[in-house]
Formats: sequence, structure tokens, C-alpha cells
Amino acid sequence: MRELPVMPSSPSPSPSAATSAAAASDVAGPDGRRRVFDVVGLRCAGCVNGLTKALSKVEGLESVQVSLATNEVIVVTGDHFDPAPVEDAAARAGDFRLFLRADDDEAPSVADDLVAEETRAVARDAVIALVLSSAVMAFGMRWVPGVSAATAAWLTFAFAIPVQLWCARRFTVGAWTALRHGRADMNTLVAVGTWTAFLWSVGVLLTSGAAADGADGLHTWFDSAAMITAFVLTGRWMEARARHRAGGAVRALLELAPETARVERDGEFVVVPVKEVRRGDLCELRPGDRIPVDGVVIDGTTAVDESMLTGESLAVSKGPGDALAGGTVNRTGSVRMKAQRVGSETSFARIVRAVRDAQASRAPVQAMVDRVAGVFVPAVITIAFVTFGVWLAIGGEDALSNAILRAVTVLIISCPCAMGLATPTAVMVAVGRGARCGVIFRDASALEAVAQVGVVAFDKTGTLTEGRPRVTDVFTVPAFAGGEKELLRVAASVEARSEHPLADAVTRAAQARDITAAAVVDFEAVPGRGVRARVEGADVLVGSRAFLSEQGVAPDALEDAAAAAEERGAGVLAVALDGAPVGLIAVEDTLREDGAEAVARLRALGLRPVMLTGDREAPARAVAAEAGVEDVRAGLLPEGKVAAVRALRGEGATVAMVGDGINDAPALAAADVGIAMGTGTDVAIEASHVTLVKGSLRGVVDAVRIGRRALATIRWNLFWAFFYNVAAIPLAAGVLIPVFDFAITPMFAAAAMAMSSVTVVSNSLRLRSA
Repeated sequence: MRELPVMPSSPSPSPSAATSAAAASDVAGPDGRRRVFDVVGLRCAGCVNGLTKALSKVEGLESVQVSLATNEVIVVTGDHFDPAPVEDAAARAGDFRLFLRADDDEAPSVADDLVAEETRAVARDAVIALVLSSAVMAFGMRWVPGVSAATAAWLTFAFAIPVQLWCARRFTVGAWTALRHGRADMNTLVAVGTWTAFLWSVGVLLTSGAAADGADGLHTWFDSAAMITAFVLTGRWMEARARHRAGGAVRALLELAPETARVERDGEFVVVPVKEVRRGDLCELRPGDRIPVDGVVIDGTTAVDESMLTGESLAVSKGPGDALAGGTVNRTGSVRMKAQRVGSETSFARIVRAVRDAQASRAPVQAMVDRVAGVFVPAVITIAFVTFGVWLAIGGEDALSNAILRAVTVLIISCPCAMGLATPTAVMVAVGRGARCGVIFRDASALEAVAQVGVVAFDKTGTLTEGRPRVTDVFTVPAFAGGEKELLRVAASVEARSEHPLADAVTRAAQARDITAAAVVDFEAVPGRGVRARVEGADVLVGSRAFLSEQGVAPDALEDAAAAAEERGAGVLAVALDGAPVGLIAVEDTLREDGAEAVARLRALGLRPVMLTGDREAPARAVAAEAGVEDVRAGLLPEGKVAAVRALRGEGATVAMVGDGINDAPALAAADVGIAMGTGTDVAIEASHVTLVKGSLRGVVDAVRIGRRALATIRWNLFWAFFYNVAAIPLAAGVLIPVFDFAITPMFAAAAMAMSSVTVVSNSLRLRSA
């Protein structure tokens, strides 16, 4: 007889587990406190490096982390903190504006509003620049009939002035700010390029174009300067929109945040902001309410939609003593709950923080990118000067004009932004995708490491299995006329008084079959052996076969069935009535519903599954065979699991360890990637690199798949960013002109530069469907 599990309430994920999962990702150490600023003004990797260096010099900051992808600055400070020196240092470093969040899990409303306003301003200026530069092109290329050459030249100049002075002002101001602080960035390249083209054209116009007879042969670049501005502004607007979409995971989470709570005050329930809820408060929940904080049901029953945490679409029944997680939704009943974790301690707040920390973290490959970005702009300016010198020397009759044109093209086509965005945008989108799948990555390093995993080592109990014994078979001797149901009724009646885990499995099996327990008298438990009692006048024994023998009952009739059950690793409870054996109950810790599927999918991904367990060989191999795991290492103590993980790593494999218990924590820490079940202990979760909030083994597959996609995207982004610059800069310098008479124009360079950043961000956005 196979029991179908019927769970009155969900054991996962507990608020404490979710809290610990996110706490493991906190930036702050034991002696520091984490503060989060929203930052306005970040443009490229040069901005990140400049701001990081400036803030690192502020006294009292233990660490500084600046994220271009999330527009955040995360610092670790002491308990007494004054944000003014940090904000002042940021302003001096480049007119960056910082806004300290009161709570680091709140939405960055002020900064978001400013960024949105800036994006709208960029879009407006881009439209103006496109319209005016079209006019510049029309007159500059003599596409307007009936207009003399001299008039066209001056009209070109007139339409180019507002583009250069107004639409391109942000590049000019940004370049000047960077120069004042001893650095150069993308604004420097655009500003130098456009102003060079504009001022050269003004000089040509004033010296050669005042007279009608000289205007027809003018060689000005007003159209190039104007179109460069228009294309770069358009690209910046598209990039801003793409980056906004990339950060959608956290915004979607924040939209689920409860805003109010119904709390008891002076004997009556009143609605207050959720931030005013304190630990120990009594809260009232009505159907449809979003649960405000983590707590426990005091009275009443209901069904709770926990899909926000678990992804499970079915509501979970809750009653007195059951845990409730903030952010989930009360569906049916009215209950009262006691608040246990509030504010930044709730599982919801911690998960938001964990996702944000992971999105803002830096992948190992980013260090190399930062070194390149730190010298990129000065190197490009140097290449532009060399290009100018070479073409001035070999340019022939129009040497000066050609030299300026090639130098401007080099400045404009170079794109440090693509390099700066290649890694963080991919990390941000991948971490957000993981959060939607119930997979919380501690940081970008975990994301990169899980992509390279070759061996997945599973703990057995609570990881591959449910971690809760269940009745799987009921056997009765032919002479017992009551059948399986009667045997289960009698055994459950006695076991209801016992605290043994196998006894709990028997009583749950009876409840699942709507079996009503009988009255029990003269109950006695014999530790380590079994229990005895009188049920409806009959003497009942439930326990091991050895226990029955000690009580004078010969269990010979049960031996074959017991041996078969024990061979597959089941625990066996023998039952006797009035001195005669009547049957036995097999109890097993069954394989998770998704266990075999997850192992098969991991094999399909080319990974090798291994089981590391402290359990006996027989039950370990029985579960492994059902799951499809061939490599089984049983009877391991915690240090034995660590040794096994190290041995696997010694074979050259990148090892992921999946576990849930305290005894798994050392192995989780020893593995290249520790993956903790969200239903597990806090110690295991805190020792891990990845937490599966749903407590489902499908999350292991999701983690590997997302990690691989993310790493492939990062590599493609970096290849594109570096290949683009390595290929584009020589072409812009004119290396193909002597052979093929092919050259890139400044306008094409501006369009290519603008689209390079958009391409990188758009490629990262594909991870949303990973």
C-alpha cells in the first residue's frame, strides 16, 4: 500500500530559513553596518572607478561597493555614521548625487525619480538633436533646392549651434567635471570629438565661407558634430531604458511589499504603516490581506498563498502554531498572528536585500575589465593624437582636414560603456531571474562558479528525500481478518501517545486515510524498543521484532516481509495483538517528488550526481537507485563529507554540494559551490553560496542553467565590447584607406558607438527567459 502524502501545511520555506538565506549575503561583517545609497550620475566604468576611489578615502568607511548596473553605492560603516562626508566626497568626485536609504530594502524613490527625469531629458534632447541635425545634414549636403551655397553654409552653422551648445551640453559638462577631478571618461571622448569638429568647421566657415564664391568648396563637419550628438543621445536613452528593464526583478519584488497592518492598540485593532509594527504585536489578518511581517498564527485557520516565496500556486493551510511569512497573501480565513520578525528582519526584506547584494556584486572577471577601463580613455586619446600626427604627415593636400577627421572618428567610435556594462548587467538580470525561480545567489562569484560545476554531491536525508518518514507499506498475516486499515487503526491509536519519528509517520498515515483512533489505556513506552497498551480490551505491541520477542511473541510470520522492506532501507514496525503477530508497517524517508527528475536533468546537462550521506548503506542505495544516482558514499560523518568533497575536487572537478542540515554545513563550505535547501537549517543556509527558497531540487537545475547562460552572456558581452573597440578603432583611424580607400565617417562612428552599449545591455536582457 502506497501512501499519498497529504500535508496540512507547508514546512517550507520557514521565515527563519529565508532570513538566514539572505543574511548570508549581507555585505556587512560582524563589526560593521551596511548602508545603501542610491546614486545619480554614473555613466560608465570610469565613473565607477572614480567614485570608488573617492569614497575609499572617506574616514570611517570599512568597504565601498559601487554598481553601475543598479545605480547603488553600498558601504560598511560603524554604528555612528554621518552620511554628509560621503555625499560631499561623491559631489567632489564628479558631481555624483547620493541619497541614503532609511531602510536598505526600500524602493529608491528619490533616485528613481531623478533617473527617470534625466532619462526623459535625454530623450527630449535626442529628439531635438535629431530634428536639428537633419536640417544640418539637408543644408550641408545641398539637398535643399533653391538655396545658394553661402546661404546653406550659414544655415548649417545656425542649426548646428543649438545642437552643440544645448543638446551636447551634458557631454561638455561631464568632460569638464571629469577633467577637474583628474580623470577622463566617455563624456571626454564625445565632447572632445564634437567640439573639435564644430570649432574646425566654424574656423573654416569664417575664413573661407563668408563670400558666396568661396562657400561652394567648403569642407565643414557641422553635420558630423550634430549627428554624433544625436546618435549618442539616442543610444544613451535606449541604454537607460534597457538598464531599467534589467532591474525589473527587484522592482517586482518591492511591489509585493505590504504597506499597512491591522495591529492591536489599546484593546482594538487599527490600521498602521507596516514600519510601525513591533515584535510581539498582535495582528489581525482578513481574507485578501498581504501578511505584513513574519510571525506565527495565534488563533484561527486560513489558506495562505506563498507563491511569492515558493512559486507554489496552491494555497497552504495554516492554523495555530504555523509560521507566516511577510509578503505572502492570506486567502480565505480570518486569523490573528503574533509578530516575530519585523522591519529589515523579515524574510521578505532579507530576500530583497540578498537579490540586491548579488546584483551589485562584482564577478571575478570584472577586475580585469576595471583595469582595462581605467586606462582605456587615456589610451584612446593617445591613439587619436597619434592618428592626427600620422595623417598630418601623410595626408597630402588636405592633410590637416584629414588628420582632424580621423582623430575625431577615433574619439567618437571608442566605447568604454560597453566594457563597463558587459558584466554587471548580465549579473543583474541573471540574479533577478534566479530570484523569480526561487534561487538566491549570494553574489556574482557564486553565479560564475555554479556555471562551471561538473559534479553535484547530494546529501540524502532532507535533500534527496523529504526528510520526514512516511508509511509506504502495510503487511498483514493471513490469519488477521481486520486487514490493512484495521492494523493501521490499532497501531496509530497506540503510536499517537509516542514521540518517536516513526510513530508520527504512522499517525499521519492514519489521518490521511480518515482513520479515527481508538481509546488507549495502560500505555507504556520502552525506550529504543517499542510501545505497549490496551486498545478496546486487546493487548497491543508495536515496535521492533526484537521487542516482540522480548515480550514472548514469536515474529516468524513477519520475517519475509520485514526482510524485503529492510533490504530497500525501510524501517519496520511489527504489530502484535493479544500475543500473536498480526502484521508490520514499513516506514521510509521517501524520495522527493522531483528528485529523480532533477537528477536526470542534471545528467542531461553533463553533470555527475553523487550521494554523500551519514545514513546506512542499504537505505542510501535504495534512495540512490530510485533517484538515478550511481556513486553512493554512505556512513559519512560531517568530516567524512568534507573529505569526500575534497577528494572529488582533487579529481579536477568543480563540485557543488547540496544539503540542508547542520551536519552538511562543513561540506557546503568546502565545496566550490554550496547549495542549501530553503527548508534546511540556518547554519547550512549561512554556509552556502546558493539558497533554494522553494526547497525544490529543480532549483539545482535552474541554478546551473541560469549560471551557464549568465557566464556565456558575460563572455559574449566582453568579447563584443573588446572586439568592437579593437576592430573599430583601427578602422576609424583609417588603416584601410591606403589599400581599399575605405574609411568610417564620424556619423557612422557615433551610431556604432551608441549601439554597442545598447547591444550589450539587450543581450543581457535575454537572460530574463533563461
